[in-house]
Amino acid sequence: MIAADLIIVLTAALVAVAGSLLGVFLVLRRQSMLSDAISHAVLPGIVGAFWLSGGTTTVPALIGAAAMGLLTVLSVELLERSGRVKVDAAIGVVFPLLFSIGVILVSLYFRNVHLDMDAVLYGEIAYAPLNTVIFLGREVPESLLLMGTLALLNAAFVGLCYKELKVGTFDAGLAATLGFAPTAVHYLLMTLLSFTTVGAFQSVGAILIVAFVIIPPASAYLLTRQLSRMLRLSLVIGVVSSAAGYALALWLDTSIAGMIASVLGVVFTLSLLFSPEQGVVTTLARRARQREDFTARLLLTALHGEQRYTPAAIARRLDWDETRTRRALEYARRAGWVRLDGDRVERLTAAPVPDHGASPVPGPRAAHRNASQVP
Repeated sequence: MIAADLIIVLTAALVAVAGSLLGVFLVLRRQSMLSDAISHAVLPGIVGAFWLSGGTTTVPALIGAAAMGLLTVLSVELLERSGRVKVDAAIGVVFPLLFSIGVILVSLYFRNVHLDMDAVLYGEIAYAPLNTVIFLGREVPESLLLMGTLALLNAAFVGLCYKELKVGTFDAGLAATLGFAPTAVHYLLMTLLSFTTVGAFQSVGAILIVAFVIIPPASAYLLTRQLSRMLRLSLVIGVVSSAAGYALALWLDTSIAGMIASVLGVVFTLSLLFSPEQGVVTTLARRARQREDFTARLLLTALHGEQRYTPAAIARRLDWDETRTRRALEYARRAGWVRLDGDRVERLTAAPVPDHGASPVPGPRAAHRNASQVP
């Protein structure tokens, strides 16, 4: 029997892998909230499957969840196409309605059975090692078998339909022209999302599955614009966050699934702040460097030929304060554009040639001064 800690980490990692493989395309199609809608709206399907089968068996629950997931997508699309409401409002109408129906059915008819709201909403991944089934003559955790199967199924779908998914995601019209059947691929994607959602119920619940489906792809989207790399990054983020979240949950003695989702949130925040291309901090730093570069190039327009100027004279010519002038001179010195010789500044031949067709506009106090003023 596999160690309990390893079973829990593997279950979380498989949930993240299965969810991220589909979540990448939801993020790119701007349909992230559909995962939240489906994760709640499948509850009536699970209840119906329980009523028909007389137990909490997995296959009927998956079928019922898939049916309700497709009903959710169809209902949202019909409302959107009607032109009366937009997609966000359509989602806000459909999934609370279906979810509330499921809640009412559970509270009315299944109070005394093992089908409660805590299990559906929150799940408990710590119980994964205890729920076992016999597979090929061996006792294995059901969560590993189920989520491993779903992860392989989702991976096979993405691998076999990669071209169709890629073209359909970025240009559905072109995909239809090429005969890729984007509508069929879309509904297959939603069906697998429904399977993945209900399969993860007993591990992380309906609420936290959204974090596993959306946050790793959203974080990867901030780090790269290449689809294949985005897929790989989202898988790495999901798996690493699962292991780190479990370790922190043991340390803090708190919810495992909640801590994993929190770690995913931290990863997303770090990606948002420090992404090399789109990070808030890196963007601010890049703009600051661009301003410094522009200011230093502007300073060069005040230096002519081999003449030497004092910083004070340069400041008067450009109508700058001393701080701005000193910073521009330091940037130009580091760039190898000027040389400081005591209190004099000399322009070097390696300095970029300014565009004399667009000379700097002097400040109001310097407008009346002679442009040829020297120190």
